[in-house]
Amino acid sequence: MKESENIMSIVRLENIKIRDDILQSQVLLKACGIFGISQKYVVDYKIIKKSIDARDKNDIFYNYSIIVKLQDDYNISKLVKNKNVELLDKVDEQTEKINVLRKSVKRPVIIGTGPAGLFCALTLVENGINPIIVEQGKRVEERKKDVDVFLEKGKLNTLSNVQFGEGGAGTFSDGKLTTNLHSPLCKTVIETFVKFGAPEQISYINKPHIGTDNLIEIIANIRNYIIEKGGEFLFNTKAEDFEIDNNKIKAVICSSSESNEKIKIETDAVVLAIGHSSRDMFETLYHKKVDMEKKNFSIGVRIEHKQGMINKSQYGESPKLKLPPAEYKLAYHGEDRSCYTFCMCPGGVVIASSSEEGTIVTNGMSTFARDGENANSAILVNIKPEDFKGDSPLEGMYFQKELEEKSFRLGGSNYHAPIQRVEDFIKNRKSTFIGDVKPTYRPGVTLANLQDILPDFVTKTLKEGIIYFDKKIVGFANPDSILTGVETRSSSPITIKRNEQKMASIEGMYPCGEGAGYAGGIMSAAIDGIKVATAILSTI
Repeated sequence: MKESENIMSIVRLENIKIRDDILQSQVLLKACGIFGISQKYVVDYKIIKKSIDARDKNDIFYNYSIIVKLQDDYNISKLVKNKNVELLDKVDEQTEKINVLRKSVKRPVIIGTGPAGLFCALTLVENGINPIIVEQGKRVEERKKDVDVFLEKGKLNTLSNVQFGEGGAGTFSDGKLTTNLHSPLCKTVIETFVKFGAPEQISYINKPHIGTDNLIEIIANIRNYIIEKGGEFLFNTKAEDFEIDNNKIKAVICSSSESNEKIKIETDAVVLAIGHSSRDMFETLYHKKVDMEKKNFSIGVRIEHKQGMINKSQYGESPKLKLPPAEYKLAYHGEDRSCYTFCMCPGGVVIASSSEEGTIVTNGMSTFARDGENANSAILVNIKPEDFKGDSPLEGMYFQKELEEKSFRLGGSNYHAPIQRVEDFIKNRKSTFIGDVKPTYRPGVTLANLQDILPDFVTKTLKEGIIYFDKKIVGFANPDSILTGVETRSSSPITIKRNEQKMASIEGMYPCGEGAGYAGGIMSAAIDGIKVATAILSTI
């Protein structure tokens, strides 16, 4: 929405119910008709929300909210009596200015280029501080090639894959921007993605997503902007150790996979935006006696259905509107454990997400169009610290890895994933054929019995959950639905403890994002990156 002088009235119009497929440019016309506003008085408008109300399958409609600027001679006295109209003093489009107190001439070092690292770097460069960003993987364009080779040939690059490389693990996902956080920084993150090339509709649709195809280009744009503003990227460069003196960070020790040289970067501020799969770094921090603790996380499988079945269940037989591929979000609370669906990918694929040799890890991925034949989602069971043996804060990490190695062997030790039909899983028998739902996982799949590797309490809860979810979405427990194992990396199994200044037990070390235990997805990781950057900028 553009600013304009002499505008006396700004109103938010809500519950604009539209039962036709119209262009976004026609929303204002519909709204003016509903609220009795003559368009000649409208100076500008902006869509701020669009959702689908499908509670009544015979009356599915879009629900919009918009902000409208009206000329100063428009009489709004009658309009504001409507319960769906709110008079606003102004449109708040300004973010709070950061009070920059940092005086150090040493450049902050950011380890990792996922959303936490990138948004931390963006915030620093936009406030006059030029960080060095260290990434063990490759630029996103080259990383995409390595991922494609793994999917086609089963040849894994342990430094450049779905988990590691520019953009982080979220690059090869659905690109969801949903979060439970109610922070004004959500708007900042959304607007930043739009600025660097995301579709504008992510700023107002109810469940925004960017898609892997868009994310690759957007991340490259963000990197180039950071470089233009004075930031520096060191790709193919792995942070391996730290110099610490009197409990203060003094330097980061890195190694280059291109030159095989050691690199020492002196600094007084290190951001650990390392992601949930940086197991080498977790062990390094543990040996450096950085204060860490075990945390809850989840494990499970990916389930695939026909997207058409999900659409039918959510929208009915013949919806009048041209609706997007349907989504779902489900939870089941059992007697001992709970399970829930996570990272549901309409029209997507199950993607091979291993980052270590001899392991199988799955995730879901969609393009922006979400136009694939299948829908997929993780079904995850909660894991508690008391489920692990030993007292080390790394026990959850070892628990994950052991399950991933078992999955690798069950799949044939060739990066083919073990799969099982839902009917066979419920009846505890190995699958012997693939039915109507065809698996999308590459480089290949192996028919198996996933109960051979899953802990008993996970198997029990998954079975109960799938049967329960079938009551919510008819066909969820379809016998031919495919389960692919295993999903272990939904979140970090570790929290790197930090204080109110966002510092770890080592002064100048800033745990950040999902890997450190402070986020769970692209949006929350990006927000945490901004918060950590703000802490660095605000520290003298």
